[in-house]
Amino acid sequence: MLHELPRADAAPERPQITAAEAAAMARTVVNLFDRWDLSDAEAREILGGLAARTYARWKAGEVGRIDRDLATRLSLLMGIHKGLRYLFTDPARGYGWVKKPNSALGGRTPVDIMAEGSIFALARIRSYLDAERGGW
Repeated sequence: MLHELPRADAAPERPQITAAEAAAMARTVVNLFDRWDLSDAEAREILGGLAARTYARWKAGEVGRIDRDLATRLSLLMGIHKGLRYLFTDPARGYGWVKKPNSALGGRTPVDIMAEGSIFALARIRSYLDAERGGW
């Protein structure tokens, strides 16, 4: 027999991603982009057009304030990384996947799509990987 689960109260005043979590994701994404062998220009576009100076500070370990849009992008990138780690037992193959043309993406590389700069482009790659690994 089905039973309704109790609903949790919404807490809109509580941020879903804390400043400390966002800063940790930013540091991780800088390392991830290095593993993906991205240029600074590609990295900055994927991050929504982040200023060159800001990205240089991130690479130096100085992460400043991260707004909701950027935190969401970082979260999507962490999901993409997680999906690749699930799909590939060899981490190097997962890191290399982002630069390989993919017929499911119209022959484009995932980096090409993500570097369009749209948050929806990141979500598209994340959704594709989730579907490939059987996630929802």
